[in-house]
Amino acid sequence: MSTTVVRTDKAPAPAHTFSQGIRKGPLLQVSGQGPMDPDTNTYIGAGDVRVQTRRTLENVKAIVEAGGGSVEDVLMFRVYLTARDDFTAMNEVYGEFIQENVASGALPCRTTVFVELPHEVMLVEIDALAYVP
Repeated sequence: MSTTVVRTDKAPAPAHTFSQGIRKGPLLQVSGQGPMDPDTNTYIGAGDVRVQTRRTLENVKAIVEAGGGSVEDVLMFRVYLTARDDFTAMNEVYGEFIQENVASGALPCRTTVFVELPHEVMLVEIDALAYVP
């Protein structure tokens, strides 16, 4: 089974020793993405989980597309939030994004956990697993 490193300029370059995504056969794993604008390489939406969630999801989508898939192909999103109070706002933005990108109505699975994230400005981080035949 072949392994392919997935890379796109439409999402932030990885800051450390990992890939944006790895495709092994039909499975595509997207590394955790945050609210970084790929054009400016800066975090956006300080204090605004809605803005951060949307940017983060767009970054994940760009990597899935670079790997040959679409949001329709995502089996699972994992959402990491720094504050329980941000869940409702994140969930609303997430729901809008899924509605826009999953026309089939076959909703991907999701897990949400509350954690500390590596950069103080980050309120959310999201990764994804997709099946891309």
